[in-house]
Amino acid sequence: MKYLIAILICLACAAAAVLYGFSSSFNSSDEPQYVYIDDNDNIDTVYSKLQPLANAIPFSAFKTLVSHTSYPEHIKSGRYQINDEGAFKLFRKLRGGMQEPTMLTVPSVRTMPQMAARLSQSLMCDSIAIAEALSDSSVLNSLGFTKETIPSMFIPNTYDIYWNVSVEKLLQRIRQEYDRFWTSERQAKAKAMGLTQTQVATIASIVDEETNKTDEKPTIAGLYYNRYLKGMKLQADPTVKFAMQDFGIRRILNSMLTTDSPYNTYMYAGLPPGPIRVPSQESIDAVLNYEHHNYIYMCAKEDFSGYHNFAVTSAEHLANAHRYAAALNARGIR
Repeated sequence: MKYLIAILICLACAAAAVLYGFSSSFNSSDEPQYVYIDDNDNIDTVYSKLQPLANAIPFSAFKTLVSHTSYPEHIKSGRYQINDEGAFKLFRKLRGGMQEPTMLTVPSVRTMPQMAARLSQSLMCDSIAIAEALSDSSVLNSLGFTKETIPSMFIPNTYDIYWNVSVEKLLQRIRQEYDRFWTSERQAKAKAMGLTQTQVATIASIVDEETNKTDEKPTIAGLYYNRYLKGMKLQADPTVKFAMQDFGIRRILNSMLTTDSPYNTYMYAGLPPGPIRVPSQESIDAVLNYEHHNYIYMCAKEDFSGYHNFAVTSAEHLANAHRYAAALNARGIR
């Protein structure tokens, strides 16, 4: 009898150990952790990613579960959150592809290669695949844009998205966010100005390049809109930098103004073919709610505060420009 009791105690202990292994917290941290499983991962690489995050006994229990299933042949990519669940629940999560969304920030950048690089930092798809899609005419056409206008589709913000999203679905989601941003109210304001949504974004991109002063953006937007309505050349220095693809230029020289590019607004009247950067929401709204005034000239203030002097006449503008040029010379900026 005592042998039977001993056997039952051993079985109970074994059962308790098994229960502990399958139900105790897999996570070795008090905080949630994440495992990122790629399309090319196999069961060995999954183990290598999980082990540093796991408690030893639940990790062994997880491997036991795997050994009795077909999971190694059906690994699902994704970003999985590891909380305080046991090995069994975590196994079900991974096998079922029950991943956790990630926060994707769409930035305001100057070029599409920069956009591809930034997006890929938060996603499984690589920057080359994103960049190729953003230069593929057929892909862009399906989204309703061209190589010149595609920057206007990106609305800087932070969105929930799955880490293993395909490039196609990523761009479709960004297009959906674009449609969501352009409410009927914003569309009505653009229409009242006689501008398309892309044209609004184009002016906004110039505003973004001209200033980071929120309170000045509606003034600058109004100035460029005035020039546009008058049929004047916009003569926006940032468009010259874009035309030259040299964003490190600190001072626009006369020799640069002859750069032959449709983006050079010193050479060609009207708006550039598209935005010269991904415009911020703030600047898009500054254009749609532009300040009504008569200014058609602007020049950076000589105090280098980041603000501008505005003028109605060329004589006023020349005086402002002379003061700024003198300040540049005094600082040796060429």
